[in-house]
Amino acid sequence: MESEIQHLDRVFLAIGPLTIYWYGVIIAVGAMIGLWIAQRESIRRGLPKETFMDIVLYAIPIAILSARAYYVIFQWGYYSQHPGEIIKIWEGGLAIHGGLIGAFITGYVFAKKRGLSFWQLADIATPSIILAQAIGRWGNFMNQEAHGGEVTRSFLEGLHLPKFIIDQMYIEGVYYHPTFLYESLWSLLGFVVLISLRKVNLKRGEIFLSYLIWYSIGRFFVEGLRTDSLMLTESLRMAQFISIVLIVIAVVAWWYRRSKGYAKVRYLDQENRQGKTY
Repeated sequence: MESEIQHLDRVFLAIGPLTIYWYGVIIAVGAMIGLWIAQRESIRRGLPKETFMDIVLYAIPIAILSARAYYVIFQWGYYSQHPGEIIKIWEGGLAIHGGLIGAFITGYVFAKKRGLSFWQLADIATPSIILAQAIGRWGNFMNQEAHGGEVTRSFLEGLHLPKFIIDQMYIEGVYYHPTFLYESLWSLLGFVVLISLRKVNLKRGEIFLSYLIWYSIGRFFVEGLRTDSLMLTESLRMAQFISIVLIVIAVVAWWYRRSKGYAKVRYLDQENRQGKTY
């Protein structure tokens, strides 16, 4: 059986010295789809149509740099001995939490500079972000990384996974948990939930807080299965610690904003010009 396994090629396109990897292509596709969705929603809410295009011009490069910096910092024992590999992001090693920190700081500064509401921008952006995360995890799949512990082929077949996923989870003679898939599916479901919440009379910022809670719950449990976790201590995984912190912050912020009785805000629906509660 193992002799028949054909792994997927990590290279998307190679032209002379130029090599483009599936990892980068998949992440780029996720970002573009997310941007398209965010642009449509921002226009529907009466924001200038170029708002999110302007944001991503800053947010995406900063998020990539912060995601890489976050990863390198917690793997410094290795990268201090191999500094030439720090720039090799096409081989993987982008920490989502680092990217989120960079993206949201960028969004906050952008909102202040433009006189916009950060909470509104975050509400619009987070469904796109979690969808991009769901798509981006398939870049980890192509790189055969971000997997969990050892399992058997029969276990994977029992999950009714397609053969190409099962084969790709066969790495150096061992089958592994497809944790990339678990997180991708959780994030995809989260996208559906967050989009659905747009129809509910939530207060400004509560879709963003819902995203923090939803993603962090899934990440906490998936991280417990992974074998490549960044560690805060010998026994504490960094992503699990950050997930707990984000859940607490989101719940406290939700309670605080509700207890202060912030008024529900109204936005302009571009299609029917009627005020709607958001």
